[in-house]
Amino acid sequence: MQQDKHPDYHPVVFRDRAAGYAFLTRSTATSDQRIEWDDGQTYPVVDVEISSESHPFYTGKARTVDTEGRIARFERRYGGPGQEPEGGGAA
Repeated sequence: MQQDKHPDYHPVVFRDRAAGYAFLTRSTATSDQRIEWDDGQTYPVVDVEISSESHPFYTGKARTVDTEGRIARFERRYGGPGQEPEGGGAA
């Protein structure tokens, strides 16, 4: 591997402000802020708005989209199989 071609890959703490959750992982992200972790060492900390702890998809609070209602409205408006569209057909 060539030297000085790759970014510095080091331990970083990512902190989810919305959920109050932080996790230690390895990344190329940098930060001027530092935090003392459970192991007694200090690591750079990167604040994020959304992580798997607060994202609706992972927490199970995702909205379900009413696709059946959309399809029925489309068929009423433009005519489904074997139907005439609203407002009559040809003039």
